[in-house]
Formats: sequence, C-alpha cells, structure tokens
Amino acid sequence: MTFPPSRQPVPGTARGPARTVLHWHVHGSWSTAFVQGRHTCLLPVLPEGGAWGGGRPAAWEWPTRAEEATPAQLRERADEIDVVVLQRPEEIELTERWTGRRPGRDVPALFVEHNTPKGDVPNARHPLADRDDIPVVHVTHFNALMWDTGRAPIRVVEHGVLDPGERYTGELDRAAVVVNEPVRRGRVTGTDLLAGFADHVGLDVYGIGSERLGEAVTHPGIAIGGDLPQDRLHTAMAQHRVYLHPVRWTSLGLSLIEAMMLGMPVVALATTEAAVDVPAEAGVVATDLDVLRAGLRTYRDDPELARAAGAVGRASALARHGVDRFLADWDRLLDEAVEGAAVDEDAAAGSARSPGRLEPAV
Repeated sequence: MTFPPSRQPVPGTARGPARTVLHWHVHGSWSTAFVQGRHTCLLPVLPEGGAWGGGRPAAWEWPTRAEEATPAQLRERADEIDVVVLQRPEEIELTERWTGRRPGRDVPALFVEHNTPKGDVPNARHPLADRDDIPVVHVTHFNALMWDTGRAPIRVVEHGVLDPGERYTGELDRAAVVVNEPVRRGRVTGTDLLAGFADHVGLDVYGIGSERLGEAVTHPGIAIGGDLPQDRLHTAMAQHRVYLHPVRWTSLGLSLIEAMMLGMPVVALATTEAAVDVPAEAGVVATDLDVLRAGLRTYRDDPELARAAGAVGRASALARHGVDRFLADWDRLLDEAVEGAAVDEDAAAGSARSPGRLEPAV
C-alpha cells in the first residue's frame, strides 16, 4: 500500500492580536493547554461552583490571564469579549443571559466537541447540526468523520498536551493503565478486558474512581493505583514497562498521549483516533486481543525494545500534540472567528501532521 508523503510539522507561531475569550472550565486537561496562550480567558464562577460556575480549577496551576468572572461581571465586561468558546449546548443560552449577547449573532462563537458520538452511530446528529453561525471544532479527525453535523462549518484542532518530560524507567515489569470511572463506564473504558490482559502481564490501574474497580473485576494480577495528582501519576506511570490503553470508545485518551510523552511503549486498541495516533515503531495497536496480549508480553520481556519504542512514541507525541502547535492552531481559528478571515487550511493541516501521520499504525 502506498501512502502520500507526510508533512513535517509547522512550528507553532502566534498570530493576530490577543483576544478576550469567554469559556467554561469543563475539560481540565484541554483547558489547561488552552489557557497557556496569550489570550485573556474569562471563566464563569458561581458561589456554589458546580458545572456552570466552577471558575479556575484547584488541581492545576493556570496563568493569571485565566480570570474568574461572575455573571454580573460578565455583563459589565460584555463588550470586551471577542469570542465565546462553547463546549456544551446549554452555554449558548447562558452566554446570552449573562452577557446580553447571543453567540453566533452578537458575538463570534466556536463550539468545541470533545466527545465521540453516542447512540445511533454513525447516524448520530450533533446538537449544532445545520447551524451555520457557530463552527464545530472537533478534537480528532475521527470525531469529525463520525458526527453528523449537517451543514455546520467543521474544523479540527487536535489535542495539545503539556510535556511532562521524559521520565521512563520501566523498572516494573508490569503495565500501567489509566481509566476514569472504570465501573460506571464499563465497556467504554474496556474494563471487561482487564482480567484477560492480567492473565499475561500484571496491571496497575489508576484514575478517577479506580478504587471501585473491584466491583467490576477481580484478578490477582490487577492492583489499584488510585486517583493520584497528575505529577505523581506521571512518575508512577513511567516506572512501568509498558502502557496499556484498553479504551473502546473515546475521542483520544490524553493519558495515552501523556504515556508516549513520558517515553513509554504503548499497547492500545485500534479504535477511534488511537488507531492512527501511534506510530508502528512506538507500540502495538490492534483489535485482535491475542496480538495485544503478545505485545504486552514482548515489551515486558524485552526492556531494550520497550525503551526504543518509547523514544519513538515520545518524538511523535511531541510533534503532533505539542502545546505550541495546539496554540498556533487556535490562534488561527480565533482570528477566523473574530476577523472573518478564512483559515489557511494548508498551513493548518501541516501544523497538525507528525512525520508518521500518514503511515499505517500497525
């Protein structure tokens, strides 16, 4: 099979003036990358906090230009807001109620879709389908392919991840797994697959709600690592010989990208965007469980091969998911939204491509 030549990444460079952006703190890791830019981000805050007024997070250190604002303050500063970055349909009404400006009509707006479609896939209709006033920005090309958005304008800005540094030691001949809420999400996170993998390689499972894992699966080869602060989690992950990504249906687990940035070899289900995100030399990506189990055993038994694969994965993840590229892509998109100028699609595509982008994953 012949693939077209791949583009080299375009260095991330800032474009246009700094903006004032209204957006909710919904997805912690995504927002942590987004607020690293030079734009002022207004984060709605309510006395009770909650889903609609959480303000700045306690778990991450964000720049001071990420500012909390009450609904009253948003009303006072409404004319300062250049663009709204929406992430939930309800935020359209909230923006109008709190600022007096209707997204897509009185103030430019973009809608970030973090998730894979649910329900009747591939016929699932996006909540903003057929709207022509608010572009839908997907975080993966898989999501853009699978969501039915009708005539709504579509953009893709792939994830940006802060580099945790190359920490890989691989001293533990076990696999690290990071999944959030593995009991509630069950088959989505591949919880039902863990015992089968643990028959071959010991697993240490981390993540939100991982302490409940025993309610869904018990196996002598599975240990619960718990929900650790991010820095401690990265150090713990990197001590393992290999990273296992058993997730069936998610946009692209940021823990998979982080594992690659740590320098870990990865074994992952060839589903959603993971099928094309891992270079062949960086790990094993397949839908055949026997192939995946063999990959875990191979990396466990060959530390040198594991380290070499991890080095390839780290280089690829930094090229494709570095924060500089992410912020440069968002600068272009914010310029388009505010100024009405078209994105340079050729440059935008190039900036998101890693050297291995068009190579088969396996």
